[in-house]
Amino acid sequence: MNAPVNITALPQWSLTDLYAGREDPQIEIDIAAARQANQDLAALEGQFLAARAAPQTLGGLIDRGISLYEQATDGLWIVGAYASLASSTARGDAQWSKFEADFRTRSAEIAAASLFFTLELNQLEDAEIEAALAAHAPAARWRPWLRRVRLSRPHELSHDLESLLLDRSPATANWSRLFDETLAGLRAKVGRGSLTLPETLNRLSDPDDRARKTAANALAGALADRTPTLALCLNTIAFEKQVEDRWRRYGYPAQSRHLANEVDGAAVEAMVEAVTDSFAAASHRYYRLKAKVLGKKSLDHWDRNAPLTALKPRQYSWDEARGLVLDSFSALAPRFADTARTFFDSPWIDAQPRAGKQSGAYSHPVSSRRHPYVFMNFMGERRDVLTLAHELGHAVHQTLAAPLGTLLSDTPLTLAETASIFGEGLVFERLLAEATPEDRLGLLAGRIEDGLNTVVRQIAFHQFETRFHEARKQGELSPDQIGALWLQVMGDSLGPSVKLNPGYEHYWAYVSHFAHAPFYVYAYAFGDLLVRALMEKRREDPAGFAPVYERLLAAGGTRTYVEALEPFGLDPRQKAFWAAGCAGLVRLVDEFEALVG
Repeated sequence: MNAPVNITALPQWSLTDLYAGREDPQIEIDIAAARQANQDLAALEGQFLAARAAPQTLGGLIDRGISLYEQATDGLWIVGAYASLASSTARGDAQWSKFEADFRTRSAEIAAASLFFTLELNQLEDAEIEAALAAHAPAARWRPWLRRVRLSRPHELSHDLESLLLDRSPATANWSRLFDETLAGLRAKVGRGSLTLPETLNRLSDPDDRARKTAANALAGALADRTPTLALCLNTIAFEKQVEDRWRRYGYPAQSRHLANEVDGAAVEAMVEAVTDSFAAASHRYYRLKAKVLGKKSLDHWDRNAPLTALKPRQYSWDEARGLVLDSFSALAPRFADTARTFFDSPWIDAQPRAGKQSGAYSHPVSSRRHPYVFMNFMGERRDVLTLAHELGHAVHQTLAAPLGTLLSDTPLTLAETASIFGEGLVFERLLAEATPEDRLGLLAGRIEDGLNTVVRQIAFHQFETRFHEARKQGELSPDQIGALWLQVMGDSLGPSVKLNPGYEHYWAYVSHFAHAPFYVYAYAFGDLLVRALMEKRREDPAGFAPVYERLLAAGGTRTYVEALEPFGLDPRQKAFWAAGCAGLVRLVDEFEALVG
């Protein structure tokens, strides 16, 4: 039961459902088809404005235009997904890096032909679009997509400036690529060997205090060597964002992310305030209790995710993880388990850690015309089982929404995390139900730590980003300055019972979201707290919950987060909604404290 996981036996995906290899002629066929769809769309330029007084004609143009736009998007997304998926397991392969970068350039060039489309649509008035959708019924299905496009209406630039930004986007993306490749090449020297970033992070959960300390210091040293490069990437990305935000008239750095998520900035701030208010009762108190359990006055930062005993933590084989996930999903509804099972039965999961493979986990939707692929690094820990459930939750969500088509199934981040975190919750409930009394304290600690990592830690990340981007307006920040910001924010969230030892100031550098998707991180807390509310609804009526929840997932991006939660009687615009979710986390700490005594 506690035998080490056989890493070499873990699944690797096969991307042959997409293409046979970089030289597959179908790649060029798909790119050509996307180019043709874009050119057909470009032939409609000017006609939308010309038809603004003829609702039926305009409605037909809107339906045809968006259909062509989706065809072009599908073709480019499929090839782009193939490049990204293949590169993510071969970050040391220069040929895959070149393939990915070259395609990004070609994609931007092709997309430039249809740049006029959303700009022209956004020159129409709301009443003109509504009249067109009413006059030509087939076009009405695109209303949710049009709603999302029109959110950016006040922030659009001229056609020439939008073209310039599109043309230079591949070069801009190379800063996040450099960030990724720098981390993928990281090796932490531990004893006579060296560990990759995922292996080192996994070692921070080792039951042996010396092993954790050694890994933590090795990681700090490896990151310190790379912070000049990683800081340059982050500074440049932030500066380029500032320039674009200024031209687009965004009032603050996170505003563009809020618009992409279709979420009110006030709702996010209400969530941040509610979580910050809970720091003392949740994270500060828990880490104080954990120090007591471990027999320490305070925790070193490498103790944050340490097991409660020196015993080797339970290891899960791949088959055990599969069984736990499928049984848990089946308890919600058979369709969820059946959908997840196809990913285990097909070569659609890459779980094997290996050299050149980047850290992290994701489920890539590819496009509505293809199935998703799941990426993770499975080491056999309980958290890996939960990560598997998380990513398969994404995959089920993406599969259920796929019939809507690529544009309508694309889900804002605030709802995209719903199914994934729900999947984690289902698996944890099963683990807790099957736990022996002596295992219950450890499982409860793990659940609390997962909640703290997903809610408190991600909001701290969001606060770090907010302060970093604000400080960047005054000039470039040195690695030391970035590290000082990091220590301040993380110290506030973790509390006085966690010592941020020398070297921890470099730990911001392995959070790739800061480079990939600025202000993405709050979506994890948003999703977690939202799921806590949904799970309460499930407990009230398990049978009635499943079909309503399935409809939420199948709706993809056609509903806003407010509309999606209305059938459950929930209103996420209120601070009380977020405070209730935080209270659920505090109750877990209460239960932990009662067991600790």
